[in-house]
Amino acid sequence: MDVKKVVVLGAGTMGNGIAQVCAQTGIEVVMCDLSDDLLSKALEKVRWSVAKFAEKGKISEDVETVMKRIRTSTGHEAVADADWVIEAVFERIDVKHEIFKKIDPLLGEKTLVASNTSAIPITGIAAAVSRPDRFVGLHFFNPVPMMQAVEVIRGISTSDETFQAGADLVRKIGKEPIMVNRDIAGFILNRINMLSNMEAYRLVEQGVATPEDIDTGMKLAFGRRMGPFETSDLVGLEVQYDAYMNTYNEEKDLRFYPPGILKRKVIAGQLGRKTGKGWYEYNPDGTRKDKK
Repeated sequence: MDVKKVVVLGAGTMGNGIAQVCAQTGIEVVMCDLSDDLLSKALEKVRWSVAKFAEKGKISEDVETVMKRIRTSTGHEAVADADWVIEAVFERIDVKHEIFKKIDPLLGEKTLVASNTSAIPITGIAAAVSRPDRFVGLHFFNPVPMMQAVEVIRGISTSDETFQAGADLVRKIGKEPIMVNRDIAGFILNRINMLSNMEAYRLVEQGVATPEDIDTGMKLAFGRRMGPFETSDLVGLEVQYDAYMNTYNEEKDLRFYPPGILKRKVIAGQLGRKTGKGWYEYNPDGTRKDKK
């Protein structure tokens, strides 16, 4: 499948990251969200990130060439002639269903559709469209421009052709597809990572260690670029909490029930970098307050 146009629904951290990696590989992108203000802020983030890639020589084109491939819209008309539509909105199935029901009548006959959900089974999300055979999960990891793995998840109705097309798209944008052949909550990598993260949170809750010591140990012992608490603050604590609860509600497995400390931080609005405080505290420019 020759992919020339991708529509990204949602211009948040994941959405603008997906738009960036598509544009960097020559694909025309339309990024959609609720307001021009949200879209303007997303474009600023993409421009900054593309500039960093250009400075480091990781892309062969200049910033403006890449940015000209990204258009924005507060409507959904662009899905009609898109090769792919990739949804990257809030990790709640009701929100995802609402947007898919809106775009379903507008979709082109050959358009393929994906959800970037990190935990919700694809079959349930695909129930909102009339062609679930053309629906697949594409789970990108944060930050999208840096992370190479993308899970490609087959729903119960996903056709072989759509499943393969998802893998082909992932390769086209320079990522590595991780094929998930059975549709379960949390898929593969998050199911493994969730349990590790929640154990780390419990160790802090029990006073066994500090977030900084655990992060340092995980990086030095296991070669991780970021520890679980640094990653949590980057992703957003409420995003993680929703993913854990989605998995727990689907599986009814207590291993996936998030520890109380995470829920309390979310209730208190301590969501990570975006609010200036999560597991760590941050300056207005996003740097850690406890780091010199």
